[in-house]
Amino acid sequence: MFRSRANEEKARTSKVTPDLSKHPRDPQAPKGRPTPKRNEAQQRRRAVTPTTDRKEASKRQREARRADMAKQRQALASGDERYLPARDKGPVRRFARDYVDSRWCLAEFFLPLAVVILVLSVVQVPGIQSIALLLWLIVIVLIIIDSAGIWFRMRKQMNERFPNEPKGGALAYGLMRTLQMRRMRLPKPQVKRGERP
Repeated sequence: MFRSRANEEKARTSKVTPDLSKHPRDPQAPKGRPTPKRNEAQQRRRAVTPTTDRKEASKRQREARRADMAKQRQALASGDERYLPARDKGPVRRFARDYVDSRWCLAEFFLPLAVVILVLSVVQVPGIQSIALLLWLIVIVLIIIDSAGIWFRMRKQMNERFPNEPKGGALAYGLMRTLQMRRMRLPKPQVKRGERP
């Protein structure tokens, strides 16, 4: 009955522990670890900061980039999957390359045919110019039909072989490869014509 209110307040506050997750740490409170000495802090800062010499840093970056590009060129020539660019990596992309490389495609002859047709269209004889125009139309229609056939057959085989693999862009990748002449394709063809991919 004759208790001191001050003692009751002290008893209540000593039982309740503050919840640190709700309240941020007081900036005046100690941090719980000793302050590092100046030379330790400077060593730590030196380890984190890069070199201040921009010329030296850019020279190192150029050399690293050259080494990576040399590895990529060698991989494109040999077909080594480890160093290929990201657009050429993966089993689905490899299948698309092998599928295209194993058959004859009309699209790979587009560039030589285009040169011949352009030469014919430059000739100032009206009959030859109309033949050149007709050849343009025939070549484009044949390439579209051939590319559509390759698209559907390649998609069917991809779905059979790689049902759970992501195939995003692999069909377009294969069709773009058909537009290049075989000896100019990169990565170099790894299968012969007529060979099953």
